[in-house]
Amino acid sequence: MTPLAELRTTRHGDAVVAEIVGEVDASNTPQIAGDLRDLVTNRSTRLIVDLSPTRYLDSAGINLLFSLGEELRAHQVQLRLVVDPASPVARMLQLTGLDKANATFESLTPALAP
Repeated sequence: MTPLAELRTTRHGDAVVAEIVGEVDASNTPQIAGDLRDLVTNRSTRLIVDLSPTRYLDSAGINLLFSLGEELRAHQVQLRLVVDPASPVARMLQLTGLDKANATFESLTPALAP
């Protein structure tokens, strides 16, 4: 069985980039949440979640990103989101206010800037 989403990660200095390819829903949110949390170390200053290749994000995924942002802020780590402004995922971020709660960028390059 093929997973709904694949997490691809890279490190850029003290920033970790996690690209979510596929669909995020209640069935895979716990796994994605654990994987994202495991990426953050005591040397991390930013976790960048790239939602550009994410085709679907339901309320469980939105809740995950809200709670992850709060947890990271408590540890002085920034959560930054990358999303294509023309995508349905961008619309979900706007409707829920997630784009206001966390820094949101249209591409990875500005999200990587200090």
